[in-house]
Parts: sequence; C-alpha cells; structure tokens
Amino acid sequence: MAYLLIKALVSGIIVMAVSEIARRSPPFGALVVSLPLVSLLAILWLWRDTGDGERIAAHAEATFWYVLPSLPMFLALPWLLRHGVGFWWALAAACALTIVLYFLTVLVAARFGVRL
Repeated sequence: MAYLLIKALVSGIIVMAVSEIARRSPPFGALVVSLPLVSLLAILWLWRDTGDGERIAAHAEATFWYVLPSLPMFLALPWLLRHGVGFWWALAAACALTIVLYFLTVLVAARFGVRL
C-alpha cells in the first residue's frame, strides 16, 4: 500500500509542477510537458514492478504508435479556441478527434503487422 501511495505522490507532484510552470510561462511549460515524463515514470514503475525488459519494450513501442494520433489534438484545440469555440466544446472535440485517430491507428497498424 505504501508503494502505491509513493507512486501516486511522485506522479502527482510532477503533474502539479508542470501545471505551475505552464501557468507562469506557457512556452516553457509546453517544453516541459512535451518531455515524456509520464512515459518515463511508467517505464520506471513497470521496471520496478516486473523487471521484464520485453514488457517494457512492448510498452515503449506501443507508446510511440499512440503518440502519433494524439499530436493533431494539439493543433485542433488551439485552432478551435481561436475560432470562437468555447473551451469545453473545443476540448471535447479535440479529444473526440484523438479517439477516432487512435482507432484508425490501430486498424492501419494492424494492416502492416503492428499489433497494438
């Protein structure tokens, strides 16, 4: 139980720190948030929990493929906001776009032998 609390605390502190940095300096916050901190944390926790290199390799490879369809969200959201769409609707639309692109990525990747 203590281990789960430590994981949650460390992960939460990183998210809190990034949000504070972004509040003070959006460009620097964007730089920090673009770092694969969550992925690195997940890899570290996964290694600590399993010690399984193959599992970590599969996780890292799948992360690569799932990052690609998430990137358009970061263009769609500002475009929608700058064109008068309210924040919550713009966020919902950008997330919906990402979900559709995730499904398309899984389908297209499977055609090329990549299993996600």
